[in-house]
Amino acid sequence: MKSQQKCILVFALVCCFAVLVALIFSAVDIWGEDEDGITEENCSKDCRIVLVENIPEDISFLDNGTSHLPLSTGLYNLLDQAIRVVEIVSPLWLLNSSEYESSFQPAAKKGRALLSRLQGLKAKGIQLKISSEMTDSTDLQALARHNAEVHYVNMTALIKGHLHSSFWVVDRKHFYIGSASMDWRSLATRKELGVLVYNCSCLALDLHRLFSLYWGLQYKDFIPSFWSKRLFALFNGDTPLDLTLNSTEAEAYISSSPDAFTPKERSSDLKAISRVIQEARHFIYISIVDYLPLLQSSTNRYWSHIDGLIREALILRKVQVRLLISCWEKTHPLTFNFIWSLKSLCMQQANCSLEAKFFSARVQRDGSIQGINHNRFMVTDRAIYLSNLDWVGKEFTFNAGAGLVISQPEDTEEKSSSVIHQLRVAFERDWFSCYTRSLQANKIPVCNKHPVCNKHQLNKLVPAKTSHLGSGLVPIRTSYQEYRSAPIKTRSHNDRPKQRKTGHQEEANELVPIKDTHQEMGRVQLSHPDNRQLQIKINYHDDQMEALSESAESSGSNEISNGSL
Repeated sequence: MKSQQKCILVFALVCCFAVLVALIFSAVDIWGEDEDGITEENCSKDCRIVLVENIPEDISFLDNGTSHLPLSTGLYNLLDQAIRVVEIVSPLWLLNSSEYESSFQPAAKKGRALLSRLQGLKAKGIQLKISSEMTDSTDLQALARHNAEVHYVNMTALIKGHLHSSFWVVDRKHFYIGSASMDWRSLATRKELGVLVYNCSCLALDLHRLFSLYWGLQYKDFIPSFWSKRLFALFNGDTPLDLTLNSTEAEAYISSSPDAFTPKERSSDLKAISRVIQEARHFIYISIVDYLPLLQSSTNRYWSHIDGLIREALILRKVQVRLLISCWEKTHPLTFNFIWSLKSLCMQQANCSLEAKFFSARVQRDGSIQGINHNRFMVTDRAIYLSNLDWVGKEFTFNAGAGLVISQPEDTEEKSSSVIHQLRVAFERDWFSCYTRSLQANKIPVCNKHPVCNKHQLNKLVPAKTSHLGSGLVPIRTSYQEYRSAPIKTRSHNDRPKQRKTGHQEEANELVPIKDTHQEMGRVQLSHPDNRQLQIKINYHDDQMEALSESAESSGSNEISNGSL
């Protein structure tokens, strides 16, 4: 009897030892791929960053508006840089539009062109690896026939959510991250924004590790208790990467969501947002599709995390806050209630400024909603946060996302080279455009009503708010013709951009600034340089819009109104 008990005990000990060994190995290097000898010690930290945007053809800004590299051109160029491997994560794969969609949207051909370029990687000996939760995408099926490796992640089984991350990693050296999906609408009818980062293997390697996490979840219906060390973050909010971006000093790191998908040392998106908001001293500008501080389920619950941080910034630190939110068919009605709740904080409060505007979508002739502002970013006087998630409670709790945080010193000599400055200028361009409307008291917005901007509109002079940093609101038009071999250069605000159309072939093979094919809508007048105040002359249609002036010391109850909802 005793010998039998001893055998059972020995067997149990052997099993425990085997499990322990398995866990140790799984936490070391079993899961993960070779990183080609790139380490934190020898990786590149002298990087270049380029803002890329998709501006739909029927959206036209003032002629002084910022011009960034078109998204499609930027992605083509990223493929041109590829030598060995391209890794892509995207929430959607719908590049090949239908003939019906193409008949309404001629620009839909950009999606098919990008799909063709991805299929052509095989002939160049370049490996294409894709992580996705879409199992019924004809695009992915077509790419798989061209030797692409596709791993499917069962997000429903893992966390009952969705894969919303959107980024590319090329040769673990260059990368893209932004709001755009691999969807023809992101290249044609949606307003998107992201960044390309070149020759930055330190940060690209860290983003590659996030790709490897998704890649390793194929066929799994549970989240591992232990992550491989090769999935641990190299940098985070406490220990960011020190690097140079366009010859300016900066710090950066990659964040991710949800917590269940956040291995050791990785900062979560919520922690990243918290840090960026809490470190802001002068202003916080937020451009987002949806803002709703609720956890929606069978019973809704207030989700105070980000909403509380904004309230603290307003009341306790007197930081100026601007919220630019998309107004579209899926905007939750309670969004407007929560915005009014924030605005009410500034009543009778000195130096308290909360402003909110809504970017209106358009209804096309086929009845679809297009032109939505799909941007998802935050810019402050000290940092930027760029991600793929909306600021809704369930997004960070159940959905997988990736974020990029970059901070730079306020005393940067070449402000035009600072990504913070460039993103701020892009936000202000959108904010002061005729496509935004202010929230009006006791009015329910109609989100499919879109303002008309044309040369017959009533002329109004709208003075721009003086910058907290003393630089004024002088948008910088950036030229990227030579960005392959030189840091980003900027033109004077007196330069006038050329207007011309570009065919797909030219766009794919040549780096050209975004084109504005619409008629001139206004002009910029700058008074004496010492005044540091910009006056923008905007035309409005008198039966649709009413322009209100905003003083340099406006509060939450006195803001520019480009129209009433």
